[in-house]
Amino acid sequence: MKSKPLEGQVALVTGASKRIGRSIALRLAADGANLAVHYHSSAAEAEAVVGDVGALGGSAVAIQADVSKRSEARQLIAAVERRFGHLDILVNNVGVFFSAKFEDLTEEQWDEIMGANLKSQVFCSQAAAAIMKRQGRGRIINLSSLGGILPWPGFTHYCVSKAGSIMLTRCLARALAPEILVNSVAPGTIQFPGEPPDEEYIRRVPVHRTGTGEDIAAAVAYLATADFVTGQILVVDGGRSLV
Repeated sequence: MKSKPLEGQVALVTGASKRIGRSIALRLAADGANLAVHYHSSAAEAEAVVGDVGALGGSAVAIQADVSKRSEARQLIAAVERRFGHLDILVNNVGVFFSAKFEDLTEEQWDEIMGANLKSQVFCSQAAAAIMKRQGRGRIINLSSLGGILPWPGFTHYCVSKAGSIMLTRCLARALAPEILVNSVAPGTIQFPGEPPDEEYIRRVPVHRTGTGEDIAAAVAYLATADFVTGQILVVDGGRSLV
């Protein structure tokens, strides 16, 4: 009997060197998965995550790629398959977040946000789906956002990219079924130690706190093991979407 729910499985987490991505990688490793730790420029932080996974008894490797480019996303997935022989779970976590007035939004800013937040999910999912189809099973979990559900005027570009992630999730759930289950986690405000508390968010939401990386990682871990859930957007926001 397996002692851990993901024992023997391989997970790739994009943007896994810091913050939410790191929390997800460590939770999946604690649940028994071997990890491909993707990073773009944070090599030292990615190697630290590899060390943390090893301390949990798992195997991990750090792999660099710019996943907003189709060729590099394909190379990343191929590297994972070469290293581990298969790929069971893809967590599309990589993304960027910055404010910009719509009137002043530049083409470069639009392309940056769409590349990181949406194109990366498309390209990684395309490459991973080919492996998962051959295996006969797989899980794709996209990180979207509360911003893909609620309109934030100062972040129009971000909201559009995350709304695209939500629709991508739903489309892929139908396109890749029945072998591959595709879902999304939509975080609300997530804060890490040392950051000033978002007092307005805390006051407004029913649970009166912001989220943690572990809150998001727990949602991802659930979707990584669920067998009868696909095309769903799991909002993890402390009830912010209710008010």
